[in-house]
Amino acid sequence: MTVRTRIAPSPTGDPHVGTSYIALFNLCFARQHGGKFILRIEDTDQVRSTAESEAAILESLRWLGLEWDEGPDVGGPHAPYRQSERGEIYREHADHLLEHGHAFRCFCTTERLDALRREQTAAQQQPGYDGHCLGLSQAAVAARLEAGEPYVVRMKVPREGVCQVQDMLRGQIDFEWTQVDMQVLLKADGMPTYHLANVVDDHLMGITHVLRGEEWINSAPKHLLLYEYFGWQAPVLCHLPLLRNPDKSKLSKRKNPTSILYYRRMGYLPEALLNYLGRMGWSMPDEREKFTLGEMLCHFDIMRVSLGGPVFDLDKLSWLNALWIREDFTLEQLADRMIAWAYNRENLLRVLPHLQPRMERLSDFAPAAAYLASGMLPLTEQSFAELKLEREALTQLLQFAQWRLEGIAPWEREAIFAAMKTLADQMGLKIRDFLAPLFIAIAGSAASISVIDSMHMLGSDLSRARIRHALEVLGGISKKRMKEVEKAFAALGAAAGG
Repeated sequence: MTVRTRIAPSPTGDPHVGTSYIALFNLCFARQHGGKFILRIEDTDQVRSTAESEAAILESLRWLGLEWDEGPDVGGPHAPYRQSERGEIYREHADHLLEHGHAFRCFCTTERLDALRREQTAAQQQPGYDGHCLGLSQAAVAARLEAGEPYVVRMKVPREGVCQVQDMLRGQIDFEWTQVDMQVLLKADGMPTYHLANVVDDHLMGITHVLRGEEWINSAPKHLLLYEYFGWQAPVLCHLPLLRNPDKSKLSKRKNPTSILYYRRMGYLPEALLNYLGRMGWSMPDEREKFTLGEMLCHFDIMRVSLGGPVFDLDKLSWLNALWIREDFTLEQLADRMIAWAYNRENLLRVLPHLQPRMERLSDFAPAAAYLASGMLPLTEQSFAELKLEREALTQLLQFAQWRLEGIAPWEREAIFAAMKTLADQMGLKIRDFLAPLFIAIAGSAASISVIDSMHMLGSDLSRARIRHALEVLGGISKKRMKEVEKAFAALGAAAGG
């Protein structure tokens, strides 16, 4: 048997470090066994998926040094490798489940399902589908289809007994079938959910081992049941521990930068970042902390993975990055990296249109552009002293801006300006007054080029990280105050919707 593993990212935003972490372990496991590593794009979310996001994912993984044997850009015997191009395959398999009595058509409206969820929550019951359409007769289903009623396809799930899930790292995990929802497999638009597409693609692509994050453990019974319904051999499952923030919460962009683009923009070396991801829950036999991808591949053993949630610590990453800079590069090599990182012609051509009108001497460029080639800025409370806003109003404005910026994808100048202009209008502020604190947070000065252009060039994660840093410099927002700020932000959205 040839071992085949895969990574299946969704192109709905910036490439996530968690994706790289899972990809690294899948690659190492496949190479350890002389197998193949496959990249598949899960782009069934037609609203949020973008070609730009897919391109960024592929570029970022390659920047880290990860290569795949089959994928949408390199081809392979199981193409296509984009789920959006495999729709007919999923519909055929959904029809198979319907024909064999393993699935049913559900005509429930969104309103009914929302009401059901509210009732279950109020009664302190686990939210889930109640089987309302499970017992519809063939005649009733035919009549509704004839009337053109929209429907989804749901899988049937046993209502008694236990599902035993075998996990490489965790052993046997038992699930009561009563706790497993009747999952939607095919949406009303004909596109599959993750669960159907995942199982069908993994089988048809010959995936033998599924190494994925532990957030998917609760989905394992549904997937194993689908394998049983189709009469297929299920792959071996291995659920890796999730990356955590220092407070042990799940790594999220609201507490830590999560985009690979951020770490690349900050000047972390790909070798160091990949080295650090390799340390997330795994260790070399001799416990050394600094190692190359080649060394990890030579010594890799999945059973050395620790189930304790690995903490993604930026200070530790910076320490490791410093070791790589000092120990693994000649001055000539480091100069080449510096040029490739920020001091290249492409970056200059992005910045010069904004600075040329302000320049009298070539020497004016470096101080004016310094913040665009920096990480966190040396801000203090005094940096904001000349602004007319009180501290609570100032921190609320910055927090509102950060939340609104989180919803922008793709990260384009027009979208950034529109979001900030709308927020300023909703807050009853002139755009100049609204942007003033953002100038300080993003550029460290009110005398920089357009803050909108600056954010566009810096990228989404670094822009949000600088705003978060500014909030910390100003003392942050207390838990009690945060509830008020959240309500005020929600009220702005509600007013806009009305």
